[in-house]
Amino acid sequence: MFLLWAQSASAEEKTVVRFGHFPNITHAQGVIAHALSRQGKGWFEKYLGPNVEIQWFTYNAGPSAMEAIFAGSLDVTYVGPSPALNAHFKSNGEEIRVISGAANAGAALAVKADSPIKTPEDFRGKKIATPQLGNTQDISCRAWLKAHGFRITLTGGDVLVIPTANPDQLGLLQKGSVDGVWTVEPWVTRLERDANARIFLEDKDTITTWLVSSVKFLRNHRDLARKIADANVELTKWIQNESDAQKLLIEELKAETLADFSADAVAQAWKRIQFTSEVSRDLITKSVQDGKDAGFLKGSTDTSKLIETP
Repeated sequence: MFLLWAQSASAEEKTVVRFGHFPNITHAQGVIAHALSRQGKGWFEKYLGPNVEIQWFTYNAGPSAMEAIFAGSLDVTYVGPSPALNAHFKSNGEEIRVISGAANAGAALAVKADSPIKTPEDFRGKKIATPQLGNTQDISCRAWLKAHGFRITLTGGDVLVIPTANPDQLGLLQKGSVDGVWTVEPWVTRLERDANARIFLEDKDTITTWLVSSVKFLRNHRDLARKIADANVELTKWIQNESDAQKLLIEELKAETLADFSADAVAQAWKRIQFTSEVSRDLITKSVQDGKDAGFLKGSTDTSKLIETP
């Protein structure tokens, strides 16, 4: 009798998948899937079956999510390319695998509507805020400035790049404490709407978000990783065509951040983001080169193991 009970209990044990995302519109697939899990209508759960449990974790910065993977406390996560590439190279290619795309574009360089800045050369001697030192937009900004002939260092140069938390960028631009902001949605839209900003440059040819897996999870649960990647493909299609997707996103962002996001602002930001499950090797090459040009990537930058289809 005890043997039968033990066998039954063992058969019912669930595999736990620890899944991460940021509370951000550019991580829409993760935010919306988290919302559906909260409602008991799990999207990934539907693909993974009843013996798999998803535990959701939210992160505010890519390096934190990568540290969680290195620590063995996270299996898969949505994350920006710069933290993922840094982690991949730091491990000599032995950790972090991109199993699906999630979003491209959605980033821009904004200035005040009445700013005298009209050409790249006009940024000489000016200050540009970016979200975080070494994050995707920070690296794009530094690489773009260097491509236009500016000398850029971590502490100064011809243009001062100032890593600044996204919520603080709005006030700095309004006060004139910075001359421009290179950031990502929904903050680009916030700058347009609340700081009377105009878009100087829209960065469309850039990776914004990937879905990545730890190597351990991929090796031990390749079947689950494949189902997760497939579910992400279908979810990406669904959010582009489902009218309730933005509503779910707004509700979940409020649950996670206690902040209100207006429907029209989200709709405006949504148009600038290219949600896609494709992984562009050309854009990976560009991201790596930007990292080198900005001085953040040194040594081996071999990406031959980075993409792995489960």
